[in-house]
Amino acid sequence: MYKLASMHETIERYQKYTKDSQANNPPSEHNMQQLKHEAASMIKKIELLETSKRKLLGEGLGPCTIEELQQLEQQLERSVTTIRARKMQVYKQQIEHLKEKEKALAAENAMLCEKGLQFGLQTRGGGGGSNEERAVVPSAEISEVSDVETELFIGLPETRHKRPYQK
Repeated sequence: MYKLASMHETIERYQKYTKDSQANNPPSEHNMQQLKHEAASMIKKIELLETSKRKLLGEGLGPCTIEELQQLEQQLERSVTTIRARKMQVYKQQIEHLKEKEKALAAENAMLCEKGLQFGLQTRGGGGGSNEERAVVPSAEISEVSDVETELFIGLPETRHKRPYQK
């Protein structure tokens, strides 16, 4: 709030000073001519930029010569090259970030597996297969026979025979 009030005070002092300055020194004819010339030059620059923008967008190319069209093409090719280089740089940064994330997740997974083994959990499925294919179950459950099928099967369905529930 203080900065905003300070800025308003500064603007008010500037406006007061410029009003006092203009009252004491009316604008000279030379100064007015210079300002008019500068305004006309700015208008021309704006028109040139708008024309250039339209040409880069592919509009208003009818009156262009072959040389102008070749220059436009070269300019666009340089722009595309720069854009592609930046895009590749962003992709590489994203890949590096994802690799770091993968390493962190793998380390966390290994730590969780170690904690699971410390608390008496075993992995079902032995050493074969990847971590995703193994299910961690308590060691007491492995020896018990259960009517509930808890294994994950990947692939074509098999014929499974369940025993009827006993009461």
